[in-house]
Amino acid sequence: MDLAVHLPRLLDGLVVSLQLTALSVVGGYLVGLLFALGAASLRPWLRWPTIVLIEIGRGIPALVVLYIAYYGLPSIGVLLESFTAAACALTFTVAAYSSETIRAGLQSVPLSQREASAALGLSAMTTFTRVVLPQGMRSAVPALMGLAIQSFQGTSLAYSISVNELMSQSYQVSNTTFEYLGTYALTGLIYVAIAVPATWLSMLVERRLARGHA
Repeated sequence: MDLAVHLPRLLDGLVVSLQLTALSVVGGYLVGLLFALGAASLRPWLRWPTIVLIEIGRGIPALVVLYIAYYGLPSIGVLLESFTAAACALTFTVAAYSSETIRAGLQSVPLSQREASAALGLSAMTTFTRVVLPQGMRSAVPALMGLAIQSFQGTSLAYSISVNELMSQSYQVSNTTFEYLGTYALTGLIYVAIAVPATWLSMLVERRLARGHA
């Protein structure tokens, strides 16, 4: 059977995968920033719980987090649709992994710049939002782009909780056509078509940022 007939179905799955990626990356980086600030806090009551959350997110496989969100939470009365559960679970995982990258970026900003901002009369919040955050995130961009690519590939785990993303659609097509090799090879090529150009873009951005710092 000609797999081209089923290509639109696979592309529909790709759209869902990209939606999951966008939600988990944007949400994950925002939560990751909060985690980074919490882990760097001088207040033990904030720092240690945040560190524990980060280590949990980094230590538990993403698939297990997905199962907890979709199958586990209903036992305490929290019911999530499969897409929502996947988005929340992947966001938590991305947040845990991105937090260390963001924290390292923020800490790379020289202390002298904070001192100069204070000497100019800038508040701590203004110094953070106008001086520290832009420079810290700039240095973290290459690693965060790499994490975004990994997150896109990781959306394939969502098929295990019945999200109709690319891998799920591929599984359904292969069971319908019995063209397992062709279907999964085509699916792999679709992932490559997204991931490889994104990797090249990440490398280009990294080189340009390196020249900017030179």
